[in-house]
Amino acid sequence: MTHADSLLRDLAATPLPPLATLFDDDPDRLAQLTVDALGIYFDFSRLAVSAEILAALQARAAAADLAGWRARLFDGAVVNPSENRAATHMAERGAGAAAAVAAADAGQLAMRALVEQVRAEDVTDVLHIGIGGSALGPALLLDALGRDGDGPRCHIVANIDGEALARALPLCDPQRTRVIIVSKTFTTTETMTNAATVMDWLQRHGIADPRARTIAVTAAPEKAAAWGAGAVLPFAETVGGRYSLWSAVGLPFALRCGWGDWQALHDGAAAMDAHFRDTAMTRNAPVLAGLCDVWAAHYQGQQVRGVFAYDERLRMLPAFLQQLEMESNGKRVTRDGAPVDGPTAAVTWGGTGTDAQHAVFQLLHQGTVVGPVEFLAVAEPGHAMPATHHQQLLANCFAQGAALMKGRSPEAALALSGGNARLAAAKTFPGNRPSATLLLERLDPFTLGALLAFYEHRTFVGAVLLGINPFDQWGVELGKEMASAALAGGGDGFDPSTNALMARALE
Repeated sequence: MTHADSLLRDLAATPLPPLATLFDDDPDRLAQLTVDALGIYFDFSRLAVSAEILAALQARAAAADLAGWRARLFDGAVVNPSENRAATHMAERGAGAAAAVAAADAGQLAMRALVEQVRAEDVTDVLHIGIGGSALGPALLLDALGRDGDGPRCHIVANIDGEALARALPLCDPQRTRVIIVSKTFTTTETMTNAATVMDWLQRHGIADPRARTIAVTAAPEKAAAWGAGAVLPFAETVGGRYSLWSAVGLPFALRCGWGDWQALHDGAAAMDAHFRDTAMTRNAPVLAGLCDVWAAHYQGQQVRGVFAYDERLRMLPAFLQQLEMESNGKRVTRDGAPVDGPTAAVTWGGTGTDAQHAVFQLLHQGTVVGPVEFLAVAEPGHAMPATHHQQLLANCFAQGAALMKGRSPEAALALSGGNARLAAAKTFPGNRPSATLLLERLDPFTLGALLAFYEHRTFVGAVLLGINPFDQWGVELGKEMASAALAGGGDGFDPSTNALMARALE
């Protein structure tokens, strides 16, 4: 245990002054805990950290060699020891080892040629088949910015549940549809099963060679070619699925919105890469966020973090972050294989404002589960509806963070309740509940790219402080292995409950 870790444990055992007191006692708190960069205003000032805690967290980062691990990430060194790999998603936006950047550049050139070709053809629909990061990333991009695109309609299918295809296929014209198949290994069971069903659908509608209509995006191009894909766009084995939207995995967005928007997305991410690499730790948005995440989850034991997007265009962000954060940092051993010494990733959850205010905010304000809440808003609306819509949206966003901090005292509640003590108890809000706010100037490809790269680097910071590997995901393997065994008829490895379920529905 380092000195900084010991100090942080002592600080966590000492009651922190109320947030309002922290503001009163430190006139510079707002300035020290806000960062204005790349069209995003990051406000961490209502999180439950003091100047002393922040200093101890910075010392913890130094002891964990955050600067060294950051350099390894940017240099293309091994940062995924369990698979002996670098993590080269940043090469897709120009950062990393020279060879990785050159390979990524070549892939982007091939992708651009295909984008321009398909956009010039009589293609009305693109059906994108993938799962996990191969679907969540493209779906987020399309939902956020695809409405006004001038390219073909894009439909994302991930789930093996046939209902997903049953809903998507009627939206497509089989004579004018291209199919994207994304699988790193080109063997992913759900993806290849869905692809086979779509090939049958195309053939039933008169397409003689349906595989010629496909674009394979994969780290196993030889398998895709042997399968008969019409075009193959490779990406590196060292690009993880949840970090892959920057590669050809993001093809649907480029097809829908054009190469200019695709490039702007990368430019924004590259600008955030530079901010993370070059900015002092005390003014570095991903570093500050990652430190506060570790403080809340690891030291305070607050293992939930709510993310609420007060913009309909970002409604898929909580689901995207669930994979990014929990698959990356939801680990029980360190990168050296030793048990971790406390909680790692929080459970990421969330929703869209103002809808969520009428559903889950009761728990946030008065429930017994306390954890940081993150609000996202965009200053400039993305629509031409009357201005009152956006004014009400922003007012609600800002007010929720203020209400979580302020609360309502028993005395104020009693006055509102006409002296009825029982009613006053129900109307009392404890307050002093932590939150952060990210305010985007506008939601365009550049800013979205910067935002997503911020979350990637924030996740990396947390992993380094905890000594874990954020780039593997062995936890997804056992369930897949047992599902294969279940399909093969079970065996001796299942418990009585599972055997009974299989007997009811699989046999």
